[in-house]
Amino acid sequence: MSGKRYSRQRELIYQALLHTREHPTAEMLYQWLKAEHPNLSLGTVYRNLNLLSSEGLITRMAFPVERYDADTRPHSHFRCDCCGAVYDMDLPYFQALDEQAAGASPHQVEGHELIFHGRCARCAAEDLGKTS
Repeated sequence: MSGKRYSRQRELIYQALLHTREHPTAEMLYQWLKAEHPNLSLGTVYRNLNLLSSEGLITRMAFPVERYDADTRPHSHFRCDCCGAVYDMDLPYFQALDEQAAGASPHQVEGHELIFHGRCARCAAEDLGKTS
């Protein structure tokens, strides 16, 4: 981690993000970590997520409830309309879309985020089980 003084709690939060494929909310991270780290507060989690995001080490994603992702490479996501889970999509990033958007507007386009939505595999399977 760069810039700021080392913080054990910040490192703990960052490592939790690095070792999950989920895209947790601050509250989820807090719940995961508090049992083993009872001195950790929800405010500390939010402050450190904001710092990690401002340093470019994690990505803040604007869903109805903010979620965080330690994978900062440009990539797409899928949000389940049923359970709210968020997953990475293994799709190529289309630089041409950025160029097309820049040509179609007066704005300085620096990138895009693509979010698909629908029913995740787990919810779809549960729905199939209900109808059988």
